[in-house]
Amino acid sequence: MYPGDHPVSRFGAAILGCKALRLSGAERRFFRDANPFGFILFARNIETGDQLRALTGDLRDAAGWDAPIFIDQEGGRVQRLRPPLARDWLPPLDFVARFGAQAGRAMYLRYRLISAELWSFGIDGNCAPMLDVARADTHRFLRNRCYGDDLETVVGVGRAVAQGCLDGGVLPVVKHMPGHGLAQLDSHLELPRIHEPRDALEALDFAAFRPFGDLPLGMTAHLVYDAFDRQPATISPLMMRYIREDLGFEGFIMTDDVSMEALSGTVPERAAASIAAGCDAVLHCNGDMSEMLALMRRVGDMSDAAQTRAEAALAWRVAPEAVDIAALEAELEALPVTGDD
Repeated sequence: MYPGDHPVSRFGAAILGCKALRLSGAERRFFRDANPFGFILFARNIETGDQLRALTGDLRDAAGWDAPIFIDQEGGRVQRLRPPLARDWLPPLDFVARFGAQAGRAMYLRYRLISAELWSFGIDGNCAPMLDVARADTHRFLRNRCYGDDLETVVGVGRAVAQGCLDGGVLPVVKHMPGHGLAQLDSHLELPRIHEPRDALEALDFAAFRPFGDLPLGMTAHLVYDAFDRQPATISPLMMRYIREDLGFEGFIMTDDVSMEALSGTVPERAAASIAAGCDAVLHCNGDMSEMLALMRRVGDMSDAAQTRAEAALAWRVAPEAVDIAALEAELEALPVTGDD
């Protein structure tokens, strides 16, 4: 990987999944024609190291260029790569608490090690850092994936996570903009509505994203913020404008998965609404060919502005310098821990 030229033609406005461990002929033909900005992998796509490297190579061959390949490798419950292919980790919230004042360095080391694993299999995008601020009643699907319940911790740890990714040659994806921590429902299944007043949101949940406006990629939240709009942020022109103008996020914005039931309507309708609202690309994860075909017919190619942001995001990809993995592991092991271990 890298440096890899991308095609002169316009990217399709999507990041897509595939169905299984290997590409079918139909998937190869579809990806060649759709020219998505990138791909995303899940546990269903992973069996062995050789198989995974072959799959990432085949995805890029199908695209015809060095397309980014993303994954959710947070550690804890949400990590698609597991032993023996990758290390197991504590959930982020527990890991941060374990290291206390050293949490920033610990999380940098954690994500530098994760990035080395991802890179070895041809994966160069990780859907992290997650900047959602935890609450006591944050839905259990999300809570232990958070970094903390205060702004200073979330911002400091989030910056360390992003740097660990970048130093490992992996593009970080800031999520879930503009803040998912108040959700008491699982947006995979239902639409969370946030009733917090505007000043409270801006002081904490939204504030966590302000220091990250310079990063290359971000992901939306499928949440309604009643103080702003009645539509989920992903399909709300008002919220997308707020992310751009008030939070100052200049990077490429993808949706969270448009197959999630927090959004209403058909998948193609959800996708079209997301692009119309101001998202740069639609994330579609389940690998369902009929959905992807219909989705791409609705969204087509990127806008001029989205294409420019996509190319700027790709410019952040830098092959990692050689690193002593054993030394990183030893440093992490030597860090002092807080309380009982």
